[in-house]
Amino acid sequence: MMAQAFANVRVLDFTRVLAGPFASFQLALQGADVIKVEAPGGEETRTIARQRDWVERKMAPIWMSVNGNKRSIVLDLSKPAAVAVVKRLAAAADIVVENFRPGVMNRLGIGYDALSAINPKLIYCAIAGFGQEGPERRTPSYDGMIQAMSGLMAMTGTPESGPTRAGFAAVDMITGINAAYAMATALFQRSHTGRGQFVDVAMLDSMLALLAQQVAEYTVTGDVAQRSGNLSPSRKPTADLFAGADGHILLAVLTEKQFRSLFTVLGRTDVFEDPRFVDWFARMDNAALVKATIEAALQTDTCKVWEARLKAADIPCARVWAIDEILAHPQLGHRDIIQTVDSEFGPLRLTGASFRLAEGNGGMTRPPPRVDEHGAEILAEAGYSGDEIAALRAAGALG
Repeated sequence: MMAQAFANVRVLDFTRVLAGPFASFQLALQGADVIKVEAPGGEETRTIARQRDWVERKMAPIWMSVNGNKRSIVLDLSKPAAVAVVKRLAAAADIVVENFRPGVMNRLGIGYDALSAINPKLIYCAIAGFGQEGPERRTPSYDGMIQAMSGLMAMTGTPESGPTRAGFAAVDMITGINAAYAMATALFQRSHTGRGQFVDVAMLDSMLALLAQQVAEYTVTGDVAQRSGNLSPSRKPTADLFAGADGHILLAVLTEKQFRSLFTVLGRTDVFEDPRFVDWFARMDNAALVKATIEAALQTDTCKVWEARLKAADIPCARVWAIDEILAHPQLGHRDIIQTVDSEFGPLRLTGASFRLAEGNGGMTRPPPRVDEHGAEILAEAGYSGDEIAALRAAGALG
């Protein structure tokens, strides 16, 4: 059996909240030994939950969603003894990843220069809102702030609604994926050079990379993306969200063949002779009529019935599904994207790797850790004796 991609990779993870933990989680899913370094009391997102019982357990869903397969150790980085522990752990690590404000790790004595001097093969990934350079580099940043600043919100929503943020932490999650890719890239490069390096990941850069199409539209043509609701960037009126009898259906009808199939299934073949529907230019000029014609047909039955009819005719569409509905879809049973891992709180169903490998596939192998669950274990692996660990605890270095 082929080993997982990062089976022999050790990561010291100093990140908090979503972007950084999601990045290291990607490596953990592929076999990396990710050591989660937490402040005394545990990371703050452990207690961000709507349910009191999960807050009391310090195992909030937001925290569990990005910290599976990791091991936890608590270190009080304000104590010199804890800094010494970090340096010893870094000597045997492949990657350090952190998302403090630029300069914080340097002030603690465990920035890139200090740690790479100990371990020249170390890859050090720093994640920040604006990266390590530029006039905004010290500005604190959060997902919603970057959504607003990047241009995403300016193009999201409708002319009536005004700017709207995405319904999830889009910037944090894309930054996490980007940082994971950056760390994997640096690891691959190290296989050629034998040297580690500093990796600089910015939330704003990550979001702009995701908006590559809209950036190019402006830089090439001068067109600034505007709010267009659920209408496709193609602006074709048959690629939009439509109201049905009991909900909404998203159509992605973009070709002539799909257009003719759609109106055939809707029972409106008469439009093929209507000059207002004759081609895409005419349809865009008469977009309101096109939408009204489609919705009039869709409102004669349930969205679920129409979804089945349209898919049977190979028409790209989907009714709007809620999270609980999609998690019950049989398709997910074939992909293993939602995985079950046992924990002291019972089985946990969490999202695993977003891709599959034919050999050495990644996945959830251990639940998100309790605060400092593996502290003694990690220190013993680093060569600390029982007495030394006790002394560190007595000195408050372990929190």
